[in-house]
Amino acid sequence: MRSVSLSLLVCCLLALGARANAQEQGPQTSPPPAAAGVQQAPASPASPVSSTATPPSAPPAAAAPATPAVPATPAAAPNAAAPAAPAAPATPSAPAAPIIVPVGTRLPLVLHNAITTRNAHPGDPVYLETLFPIVQNDKILIPAGTYVQGEILEAKRPGKVKGRGELRLRLTSMILPNGYTVNLASVPSNAGTGGNESVDNEGTVHGDTSKGADAGTVIEDTGIGTAIGGIAGRSAEGAGIGAAAGAVAGLVTVLLTRGPELELPRGTTLDVVLDRELRLDPSKINFTDPGKASTLAGPPNREPQRSTIPF
Repeated sequence: MRSVSLSLLVCCLLALGARANAQEQGPQTSPPPAAAGVQQAPASPASPVSSTATPPSAPPAAAAPATPAVPATPAAAPNAAAPAAPAAPATPSAPAAPIIVPVGTRLPLVLHNAITTRNAHPGDPVYLETLFPIVQNDKILIPAGTYVQGEILEAKRPGKVKGRGELRLRLTSMILPNGYTVNLASVPSNAGTGGNESVDNEGTVHGDTSKGADAGTVIEDTGIGTAIGGIAGRSAEGAGIGAAAGAVAGLVTVLLTRGPELELPRGTTLDVVLDRELRLDPSKINFTDPGKASTLAGPPNREPQRSTIPF
């Protein structure tokens, strides 16, 4: 009876162990299908001894793409010079503003070539020179001795009865001592000729009249005629006849000859006032010497003389 109870106890213990083992293994899952083209390894025969089943391993994860290796930068030699950086393109600088000689600036000039209405023609050149430097803000812009060139626009001879000689001039260019040439469009405003010439607002130079000289010619011829008549007739009547004849001769002389020619002798001074601004290139204006004008003798004072040529 005691052996039977022991046998029952052993059987109960075995049954309980098998049941616990089944609960630990859980439900069996079927293995995943084999990939195409891959031969599945044969299953190993079951072991006769009951043991705990090992769950199948998870499929291998897809391999990440390999990152390309960065080539190592070679170490610079200790004494190797670093490559020079490319030079940046130069930015063109803005041109400097021109120097402005303002309107109303006076240029005193001296004439190098004599001019007279007796033989002057339109287009004939006129040569002058500055007498005094032009300075602005302590900077010499136009030194003395700067050459100025112009031309005759019109030349008019005096009339036989009335009218005066006339010259109309225009200054066209200016040549500085360093050869820099600028355009100069201006006309004279004053003239020192040694006579009684005058300049109007348009820059025309007018010659002197000969009214006093004409009256003197008539008086002189009248006196000569009076003396000749008195000597010839030895009477007052003869003197009167001679005076009348002399007056007529003097008047005829005045009517048949021209008035005094307009003359601008060498050394005549002319003043020019700028009627428009003068623009100078600052790169060409670098004078440190005020300059010096040529020494020219001025024209002597003279009285107007009527031409003795009746044409």
